[in-house]
Amino acid sequence: MRLMARCMFIILLGLTSALAGDLRMGRASVDITPPPGMPMGGYFSVRLNTGTHDPLYAKAIVLEEGGVETAIVGCDLESLPRIFVDAARRIIGETTHVPADHVMISATHSHTGPEMNHVFLDLIEVPPAQVAQDYRAALPGKIAEAVKEAEANLQPTEVWAGIGQEDSLCFNRRYLMKDGTIGWNPGKMNPNIVRPAGPVDPDVSVIYFKGAPSTPLATFVNYAVHLDNTGGTDYSADFSYTLGKLLAAAKSPEMLTVFAIGTAGNINQVNVKSPEPQHSLQEAARIGTILASEVLKSYPRLTRVNGPLQFRREIVKLPVQELQPGEVEKSREIATRLIKEGPKKFAFLDLARAFKVLSLSEYQGKPIDAEVDVVSLGRDLAWVGLPGEIFVELGMAIKHASPFRYTIVDELSNDSIHYVPDRKAFAEGNYEVVNSLCAPGGGEALVDAATRQLIEAYEASAE
Repeated sequence: MRLMARCMFIILLGLTSALAGDLRMGRASVDITPPPGMPMGGYFSVRLNTGTHDPLYAKAIVLEEGGVETAIVGCDLESLPRIFVDAARRIIGETTHVPADHVMISATHSHTGPEMNHVFLDLIEVPPAQVAQDYRAALPGKIAEAVKEAEANLQPTEVWAGIGQEDSLCFNRRYLMKDGTIGWNPGKMNPNIVRPAGPVDPDVSVIYFKGAPSTPLATFVNYAVHLDNTGGTDYSADFSYTLGKLLAAAKSPEMLTVFAIGTAGNINQVNVKSPEPQHSLQEAARIGTILASEVLKSYPRLTRVNGPLQFRREIVKLPVQELQPGEVEKSREIATRLIKEGPKKFAFLDLARAFKVLSLSEYQGKPIDAEVDVVSLGRDLAWVGLPGEIFVELGMAIKHASPFRYTIVDELSNDSIHYVPDRKAFAEGNYEVVNSLCAPGGGEALVDAATRQLIEAYEASAE
């Protein structure tokens, strides 16, 4: 009897070791829903919040292996400028064992979250401005709290990865028109559309973290499409809310779903060949349901991935566009009038140009310090974090150049530097180009930096 018990203990110990390896994982979420009344909706649809449809969260995954710790955080926000990332990292470095420079923080790009760009907020009179200032001051601490809680529940984990396909939800929103120009969101059933001006990325990247015994811990999902479906004046995480709810119902109420947006700078959900409206809570639920279905179908096809765990970072100096004399003053006047008069009094591209100029003026001609992060596990899995709204062509170029079996590219990571088009788009013009801060070639420089680090990580994993 004693011999049998000893044998069982050895078998169980072996199973635990096989599960754990050297890799541990912790996850946590912290509510970051702002109080009522905060400005939301971005420059072009100025509105104040009136309620909450579903809470907004900072969701953290902490990985630890061989003494190396890193954190990947997704926030239900439209954007996350660098000032908040730096503040959150500083607190994380002071309150956890995760090094401040081993943290990647991304915004999901939900358009029904609070406005975070101070260029806009500084023009708003109190009391909304005070609500925004208080929220902005508290946000880094809440992001750090998510990382701290995730680290506190580190446990042995298996990591499984795979890529599903869903091409019915994403559309390139730039179109070649019959007059030879490039149209941006040219409208449903527009007879002057010839064809899309670029591709889409149908990849649904799925990373599944499983504990013992086969306990669902977290699922990380990446997909390239704008989160601008819900509309209205209620806070909402958009379709990622439905995605998380359905995956938890199918796997476990305790499982955390972290959504990260892929390179969707020129990708949205609008099907111009359909007359059906696509801007409502129901539309967000529809997209979340279809995306959840593809994730559920992908689970049985996932493959096991292992360490070593690595974190890399490179700062790319992106040249900025030049400002013309008098542009800043003119743009400040337009922005101030926008707050008082509303967006209908202005041409859309004039507003885009005005806020781009105000953001650009802060650099004073100096290059943008664009951060490119790479988190990798062994030779199978890598995450790439890029700042700004990145054109899909650039994200696909990184995936194609990566030596890893699975490469996930998250945009709006660690900063929000407006749109980053590829060189082709700069020549074509229209909204994203008008709104871009960087000079042509900036996107390709980010691709080069990401590719370099991916190759370095892949080679180092064999040492």
